[in-house]
Amino acid sequence: MCELYASTTPERYSVKKRSIRIQGVVTSLALENEIWHTLERIAAQEQLPLAEFISTLYQEVIERHGSITNLASMLRVTCLTYLDQCKQS
Repeated sequence: MCELYASTTPERYSVKKRSIRIQGVVTSLALENEIWHTLERIAAQEQLPLAEFISTLYQEVIERHGSITNLASMLRVTCLTYLDQCKQS
């Protein structure tokens, strides 16, 4: 039943920690390799380095909603939204 999902290589869901500067503050983010890969694809599409893309996204979310309670979760949902849009195109 779940062969497609169960056969995913562990490398895709292994967590990698990176440091990103957001608004002048260095923040550590621990995300799955697949999420980092998708964020890199989005940043490339936007013609931005990954750190600049994340910083810009962070600022735009703050401007719209006032705060971000969980940056890692917001980035995961960003990736899901991107992939959903790719599928619909």
